[in-house]
Amino acid sequence: MPYGHRTPEQRTDSAHRTAPGAGERPHDRRLLRRVAVASFIGTAIEFYDFYIYGTAAALVIDRAFFPNLSPVNALLASFSTYAVAFVARPLGSVLFGHFGDRLGRKSVLVVSLLLMGLSTAAVGLLPTYDTWGAWAPALLVLLRFLQGLGLGGEWGGAALLAVEHAPSGRRGRYAGFPQLGPSVGFFAATGVFLLLSSWVSDETFRAWAWRVPFLLSLVLVGVGLLVRLRIAETPSFREAADQRTEEVPIAGIVRRHPRELLLGCGAMIVTYGLFYTATTYCLSYGTKTLGIGRTPMLLASMAAVVFLAAGTWIAATGSDRFGRKPLALWGTVAAAVWGPLIFPLLDTGRLPLIILGLGGALFLMGVIYGPMGAFLPELFPVRVRYSGAGLAYSLGGVAGGAVAPLVATRLQSAFGSASVGWYVSTMAGVSLVCLLLLPETRERGITDS
Repeated sequence: MPYGHRTPEQRTDSAHRTAPGAGERPHDRRLLRRVAVASFIGTAIEFYDFYIYGTAAALVIDRAFFPNLSPVNALLASFSTYAVAFVARPLGSVLFGHFGDRLGRKSVLVVSLLLMGLSTAAVGLLPTYDTWGAWAPALLVLLRFLQGLGLGGEWGGAALLAVEHAPSGRRGRYAGFPQLGPSVGFFAATGVFLLLSSWVSDETFRAWAWRVPFLLSLVLVGVGLLVRLRIAETPSFREAADQRTEEVPIAGIVRRHPRELLLGCGAMIVTYGLFYTATTYCLSYGTKTLGIGRTPMLLASMAAVVFLAAGTWIAATGSDRFGRKPLALWGTVAAAVWGPLIFPLLDTGRLPLIILGLGGALFLMGVIYGPMGAFLPELFPVRVRYSGAGLAYSLGGVAGGAVAPLVATRLQSAFGSASVGWYVSTMAGVSLVCLLLLPETRERGITDS
């Protein structure tokens, strides 16, 4: 059926979505603060769990689990186990989105947090190749897959928790809280590895100390559960629960909203590409190729992620005034220009210029990423919103995040570091086209069904 032809049911959905403030209600400030904290803390914890694996993949996983491979192939194998989680994330979005759209946001978010936390802690207990042989990397892949399932269910639910509670005209601001989760999670993950690098020798770090950040996940998950169990179900879902729901939400997405799904996925590609190139790959590139010490590179990464937090918050809050699409477009164009500058700055080996290169990339990533917390949920009606927003977000991760370290490693090996910067610009070009084809959503109602 041509996209321009819609059924009466779809036209009704569209009318609901374009009614500004439809169904808005008075909001309790104490409840809103609790929702903001719950969406932020849970997301930060899950991304901490996810990112410590990325840091470990760049620093130690290759030697611990793939000692019989050449250095380049061991690094590629390490990044491949890292990419497994991105393949699992869309599956997690479909699985958790199904139950999130049918049973509610809150309970699904609790399960996703538990799955991620327990899988992460298990990595910290996993014997290496020297002890278990081929079973060690096989189980590592399984645990990484489970991490991906958990994170695939996390983002969509956390974003909806914030957006569906937010007052009219402030959805971008409240959606900014879960969008800060990656910044804080990455800062915490990198900080833990930095402290370990300062306290123990390199030999001790590779022998056992790299496991500590994974085991800390158990404590953090306990905190996250206490916060999330205190929140209520979202008003939008409670209202929609009395009406007809989709038996299979993902089927409804594929039948009625494929355009929003695919374009939303494409719009996210550059955010993932920027992040994982500027963090996971550049950490490996700086320490292994340029010979820069682990501590200076971790410090540079921590400094750069502050720029990410700033860009995220500025753009998320600004999207309530200027719109989601214009800010994301501006950030994407700027990212295409900045891509070729990243590696010349890194190649100087000077810490201030390294921070400038990485910080500029992550600031622009934040400008695009910040509005997405409201933009993607606003593209879909409430009864399929968890599935639609979460799947678009996760599919963008497969295209932009899973392959970025792998492609960057191959490009640098074959054509030099400059080619990696142009690869970033190419991803920005793809996202730019997708953003241009998406509508502005700031004035849409959030309680449509």
